[in-house]
Amino acid sequence: MAISMTCDGVKRRDFLKVGALGFTGLTLSSYLRLVDAGKTKPKGAKSAIFIELPGGPSHMDTFDLKPESPSEYRGEFNPIKTNIDGIEICEHLPKLASCMDKFALLRGVSHSVAAHALGRSYVNTGNRPLPSLEYPGYGAVFTKENPGPENLPPYVSIPNSTQKPGFLGVKYAPLNTGATPRPGQPFNVRGISLRSGLTVENIERRESLLRDIDQTFNGLEKNSQLIEGLDQFGQQAYSIITSKRARDAFDISKESPAFSKPFGESSFGQSCLLASRLVESGVRFVTVSTGGWDTHRNNWDSLENRLLPSLDTGLSALFNGLAEKGLLESTAVYVTGEFGRTPKINRERGGRDHYPRCMFMLMAGGQVKGGQVIGKSDDKGTGPIDDGYSPDDVAASFYHNLGIDFTQEYHTNTGRPITIVRDGSVIDKLFA
Repeated sequence: MAISMTCDGVKRRDFLKVGALGFTGLTLSSYLRLVDAGKTKPKGAKSAIFIELPGGPSHMDTFDLKPESPSEYRGEFNPIKTNIDGIEICEHLPKLASCMDKFALLRGVSHSVAAHALGRSYVNTGNRPLPSLEYPGYGAVFTKENPGPENLPPYVSIPNSTQKPGFLGVKYAPLNTGATPRPGQPFNVRGISLRSGLTVENIERRESLLRDIDQTFNGLEKNSQLIEGLDQFGQQAYSIITSKRARDAFDISKESPAFSKPFGESSFGQSCLLASRLVESGVRFVTVSTGGWDTHRNNWDSLENRLLPSLDTGLSALFNGLAEKGLLESTAVYVTGEFGRTPKINRERGGRDHYPRCMFMLMAGGQVKGGQVIGKSDDKGTGPIDDGYSPDDVAASFYHNLGIDFTQEYHTNTGRPITIVRDGSVIDKLFA
């Protein structure tokens, strides 16, 4: 997997450090000890896929082109028609143009946080960052409200995520895969896949031995909640490792060639294929991260030859694949970077710089009405017309699509009441 780095020096692989659970040595049973099972059933979409484009993709060169603007703004790409009359996007996104009916495009989303880490925190939680409080990401909130089956991890990040569990605690952090799948090959995930000749029979023999040891020392720690917890989550880990369902969920080689082919062979496309398979198998929340969008230099070459082809192939296949399997209505999809890029071109470096005042986001699935553009930027792409929408509004809408009341309060470990989304309102047009 290629390593991409943003201008603040954060490597793509370093995301696992803030994902909290991708570090070496954390076993599946250790992870499961941190996952608290609950009873709430989903009221909206049953599952969600959050796709993060770290680095900040240019809105002017992807989904909000300005072909009539002055040359110092408009860039090198041309718009093309989509399958919805009146909607145009970049010429290097032809596959997404052909399935515009399956997603909604938000233009002119605006905020004022221009640093990578803080911008990611904002769009991953729907709350403007505060130095005194770490808000939980969408995946943590959703899996708290809607825990999945015991023989599947409820929340998976491919390969890792910048979303944090925040004040909810590390038990709601994702299980990071740490790698991306390869075409036609079973995908191995630490603690779930059986490697080095290990078989289910080996695991069962070890479990039997542990039961014998437990019986031998039964009564020594009768009143220990820690021991009870170890037993509980160790048993859950055992149920996942020995569960054919869990291993099959990560095995993209079991998808038919006809279904797999449209996803292409890029890491991002294969990650989208795995995401669709995971939600079909019962995983509640999946994040997919594909970086490299920090295009201060060589913006158009990077977009045309590296970034846009894989995005176009993988994302269009995800929308079409979910629809083909009847999963789009039950799976909420949210695609975003942390900000847009400057409308005025940096000619010295041949790129565009950080620009949070205007950006795009995509939403699909659940109750979202596809085939529409919501919001509008001005003629140079410098900001929204009228008030526009904020990441808080999009977050409120995402939670609404997931059947979660974003105005409800959680409590920190000190008892402080915190609203899930502090500011923001549902964008009703998304669901019209």
